[in-house]
Amino acid sequence: MTTDRSPEARLERALASLRGLSVGDALGSQFFVPVNYPLLKRRELPEGPWQWTDDTEMACSVVAVLAAHHRIDQDALARSFAHHHDFDRGYGPAVNRLLRLVREGGDWRELSAALFNGQGSWGNGAAMRIPPLGAWYADDPEQATHQAEISAYPTHQHREAVVGAMAVAAAAALAAAPDGPPGAEDLLDGVIALIPARSAVGAGLRRARDMLDYGDAATVAAVLGCGRRTSAHDTVPFALWSAARSLGDYENAFWTTAQVGGDVDTTCSIVGGVVAAGPAGAPPEEWVRRVEPLPEWVTRGGRGLRTSALRRPFRNSPCMSGTLCDRTVVAGVSAAGGCEALRALRRSGEADTCRCGADAGCGRVERVGGGVPDGRVGGGAAGAVRRAGVVRVARAPARRRPADPREVGRCVAGPGACDVAVSRCRGRPCRTAPPGRSCGPG
Repeated sequence: MTTDRSPEARLERALASLRGLSVGDALGSQFFVPVNYPLLKRRELPEGPWQWTDDTEMACSVVAVLAAHHRIDQDALARSFAHHHDFDRGYGPAVNRLLRLVREGGDWRELSAALFNGQGSWGNGAAMRIPPLGAWYADDPEQATHQAEISAYPTHQHREAVVGAMAVAAAAALAAAPDGPPGAEDLLDGVIALIPARSAVGAGLRRARDMLDYGDAATVAAVLGCGRRTSAHDTVPFALWSAARSLGDYENAFWTTAQVGGDVDTTCSIVGGVVAAGPAGAPPEEWVRRVEPLPEWVTRGGRGLRTSALRRPFRNSPCMSGTLCDRTVVAGVSAAGGCEALRALRRSGEADTCRCGADAGCGRVERVGGGVPDGRVGGGAAGAVRRAGVVRVARAPARRRPADPREVGRCVAGPGACDVAVSRCRGRPCRTAPPGRSCGPG
C-alpha cells in the first residue's frame, strides 16, 4: 500500500500521533500524585479530567508548524514555543527561561547554544514532542530524522538530545507505515540504521534491541534508564523498547511504560505518540474523553500560527525564514543538493552533519546582492546568514594546524538560509570554543 502524501493525510496522521502522545502525557502525569500510585500498580484509571503537560504543548507547536509550512521552520517553531509557553505546564527551569527571553526578543540560537556552559541541553524535551513529526513523514523515515534534527535546535543543541529526537521520529515514521508497523526487532533495527552510531542514544538502542526478549520491564528500565535523569539517552532507548513490544496495543504499551516509574509523563508521551502513529495504535476512546482537549490553534490545522503575533520577527534574530539546505558546503565547496550530501555523510557514518574542509574549516559567508552576513559560519562560531539575499561561501584562510577529524560542522547558505552553524568536537557542541582549540571536558 502506498502512503498518502497529501498535506491533509499527513496532518491526519500527525494529529492521530498527537492524540496518543497527549493521552500518554496526561495520564502518565497523574501518577506523580501520591494518592494515585496504588491505581498504577493495579492498572486502574484515576478520575478525570487529566491535564497534559509541556510535552503535549510543545508537540502541538510541532504539528502546527508542519501544517503551516509543510516542513520544520526553526524560527516559526521557536516563535510558537515562546508564544504558547504556559509556565504551569511543568517546563524545566532552563527552557522556562529560554522561552521567556525569546518572547522578550532574544535570539533562540544564542540562548539555546549557551545553555549548560555552552554545551547545550541534552534533556529529553526534543524527543518527547517529536512523534507527530515522524507520523507526518511516514513515507520517508530518513526525512523524518532530518527534520527532527532541525526541530531540536531551538531548545536542545547537545548531540544526545538531537539524536534522541531523530530516533523517536524515525520510530514513529516506521510505525505509521500504511501496511502496518514492522515487528519489534525490525523497528529498532530501522531506527538504529537512521541515526548516528556514535552516540549514547544509539548505544542504548542497540542494548534495547538485544533485550527485546526480556519480559520484565523493570529489569530493562534498570539497564536502559527510564528518564529519572531526564536526559535523552536515559529516556529514549527504554521508551522505544516499550513501544516496539506493543505496537498496535496502546493500553499494554502505556501500562508497561508507566509501571516502571521514572519520568512517566515523558516516557508515556513518547510511547503513546509512536504507537498511535500506527493504523491500529489509537488509545481507547474512554481514555481520550478524560484528557483535556487539545488547543484550538493546533486542531485548526496550523492556522493559528498565521496570526500577527507569530509573524512578528524577533528583534535580534539573524534570520527570519527560508529554506534549509539550499546549499551545503563540504570542504569549502558549495554544492547543489546539499541535503543529499548531508544524508550521504550521515548514512556512511563519517559524520552526522557536513564536514568542514580539512585545511580550511568552514567558509566565510559574503554578501552578494542581498544577504547580510553574521560573521564566520562554522569553526565553532554561532554564525548565520541574515534574512533573504543571495550569498556565496568563500574559502577561508588555511589553518596553521590540520583540522581535528572529530570537528564536524554544517555550513548552509542560500536565499533566506535559516540553519545554525553547529560545530561539534568529540561529539559535543563547541560553539564557544575559539578557533584552533578543541572542546574542554564535559
